[in-house]
Amino acid sequence: MGPHPAVAAIRLAVRRVLHDVLIDLSAQRTPEPHAAHTERAPGDALVLVACSGGADSMALASALAFEAPKLGIRAGGITVDHGLQPGSDLRAAEVVARLTALGLDPVDSVVVSVGRDGGPEAAAREARYAALDAAAERHGAAAILLGHTRDDQAETVLLGLARGSGIRSLSGMAAVSGGPGAAGRYRRPFLHLDRQTARKACMVQSLPVWDDPHNTDPAYTRSRLRHEGLPALEKALGKGVVEALARTAQLSRDDADALDAWAAEAEASVRDASGLLECAKLYALPPAVRRRILRRAAIAAGAPAGSLFARHIEEVDRLITGWRGQGAINLPGRVVAQRQGGRLVIRQG
Repeated sequence: MGPHPAVAAIRLAVRRVLHDVLIDLSAQRTPEPHAAHTERAPGDALVLVACSGGADSMALASALAFEAPKLGIRAGGITVDHGLQPGSDLRAAEVVARLTALGLDPVDSVVVSVGRDGGPEAAAREARYAALDAAAERHGAAAILLGHTRDDQAETVLLGLARGSGIRSLSGMAAVSGGPGAAGRYRRPFLHLDRQTARKACMVQSLPVWDDPHNTDPAYTRSRLRHEGLPALEKALGKGVVEALARTAQLSRDDADALDAWAAEAEASVRDASGLLECAKLYALPPAVRRRILRRAAIAAGAPAGSLFARHIEEVDRLITGWRGQGAINLPGRVVAQRQGGRLVIRQG
């Protein structure tokens, strides 16, 4: 008799991702037999799971512990203590014990300091990813697995829609994304699985899980969306909203990737010999391509990508499409954009 369907589903998802990691590692190896290189051989690969102790990440940890040894991959885990709740250190210690009991090694617990920039959810996320990046570097991990599910993806799409930040914000979370200097570090095996599947997998395996009280706290936007917004949409529109939003994410990602590629190719053609952007040539481009070029230029000048919103780019775009002699536009990161003699100058002020 095989495993429970929920367990089989999560193991299959993890197995596929681990195969992809091995393929990527093989492609990175230096083809010349005598050339020096520092990449790990695929058989020595370490994959970490980021685990909060919740059902999604515990299901992921158990599947990694089961599948990794069969592929010759070392499996480890890391939990991040944000210090935002009383007893968070005890919770982190419990997660370490559970991951160790699953046979994961190494297992780390990292304490982070959460700032205030961008709100509590964004600040916690920034601190968490910084800690995960550092752990990957410290251990030489080939990848970090994250337990985001199809439900998380649907919530992310709705949050992007509410921000009005364009098609990229509707593309949700990528199945594969990178960290600083490490393309493809983060892998999300569960984006096609619902949250209930992960919870069932934990239940049938008798895996203890921790339910974060922040997930039900109405003070947090995502919590309100999860417990009020999505149920209201399903009541009004019927079941299938989550699946439809997840499909929207993938379609939007495909479109956004294509437009990003177009913008990258077009950028050189709209710069003069000194590298400045020419307003007349920018004006001739489709708006979606032009605004991507402007965003790329602002980030290159020092504007933080996470603080650069659609309204900022629209203001800069008006220097090209609605020029009336207006003054400079101030952007995040002390970056200034202004029109000078038919050229668009974007630099730190």
